Amino acid sequence: MQITVVGLGYVGLASAVLLSQRHDVVALDLDEHKVDLLNRRESHLVDGELVDYLSTKQLSLRATSNPADAYPDGTEFVIVATPTDYDPDANFFNTSSVEAVIADVAERAPGATIVVKSTVPVGFTQRVRAAHPNVHIIFSPEFLREGRALWDNLHPSRIIVGDDTERGRQFADLLAEGSLDTDVPVLFTGPTEAEAIKLFANTYLAMRVAYFNEVDTYALQHGLDPRQIIDGVGLDPRIGRHYNNPSFGYGGYCLPKDTKQLLANYQDVPQTLIKAIVESNATRKDFIAADILSRDPRVVGIYRLTMKSGSDNFRSSSVQGIMKRLNAKGLEVIVFEPALEDDSFFGAQRIDDLEEFKERADVIIANRPTEELSEVAGNVYTRDLFGTD
Repeated sequence: MQITVVGLGYVGLASAVLLSQRHDVVALDLDEHKVDLLNRRESHLVDGELVDYLSTKQLSLRATSNPADAYPDGTEFVIVATPTDYDPDANFFNTSSVEAVIADVAERAPGATIVVKSTVPVGFTQRVRAAHPNVHIIFSPEFLREGRALWDNLHPSRIIVGDDTERGRQFADLLAEGSLDTDVPVLFTGPTEAEAIKLFANTYLAMRVAYFNEVDTYALQHGLDPRQIIDGVGLDPRIGRHYNNPSFGYGGYCLPKDTKQLLANYQDVPQTLIKAIVESNATRKDFIAADILSRDPRVVGIYRLTMKSGSDNFRSSSVQGIMKRLNAKGLEVIVFEPALEDDSFFGAQRIDDLEEFKERADVIIANRPTEELSEVAGNVYTRDLFGTD
């Protein structure tokens, strides 16, 4: 089968590698660097499985930056995985990249089924179907973790396709075929229901992060041991002792924007919980910044902008909100982040030498501390209680 994947972020690259094990895949991205790397069977992302599969597996996969070369004759599926960043001015996702791809496919490969994997507002698929009545458009949400994108495709928790037609089922079969598991739950829904599933799932995860962060805040304010409280709460099997490690707030590319989008979709629906989840993230950062300031630091060091181990991505990481608050108080802030290319970040000087960084900072903020900081452990500020992401 001939398949095209548009967009080489986590979702697109993982999808292209997964499907190219058994099918002919063309990957389209405007970034020449990403294209060149993929054609050399190298990953621009830090992801162990992606690196392994690209270097060791037989894949029928090529990449291009030319749309005219991206849709060979006989293309049956086009997977759209372009970014849909949240636009705070419009209070909605910016879906222009997805809509541009749909229009391009409608012209270049009108017989192909378009599968949107980019996260979109609830109701988006119905709207673009109305605008392109002769094109079969499906929404199928992804549930991938940064740094484990291909792993989560090889071992999917579930496959959801917002289309219960022959083409929708065929696409679900493609995903199941690429999985290494044989008992993956598959759910066919309406397109709008599938869009809602994505946003509600991520908002629940954000709510869980926010909940345990607020337990931690309460414990610190009252001189209690937050780990004992969280351990005891988690022993209830309905709650569980997972996904419960406090942090500086929920961050990353998906949770902040998806919670805000869901809140925007609630514009005409009575609610208080979704709004509270969004607002709690800012409240947590306010508390963390105030707690750091109470230590009267001279120089604050930020150890890694990344949110989690095994990832080089720091888009919307929660520590950035802490940095902005400390900068606003006039503190000198320095940052140690090997993945950072610029000399500064939010006004903080980049320090490449870890020893210099540790010597200069009298308080070091680390979302998840490591052995590298053991000799200055007394200066490390973290809310990590369990040593997990």
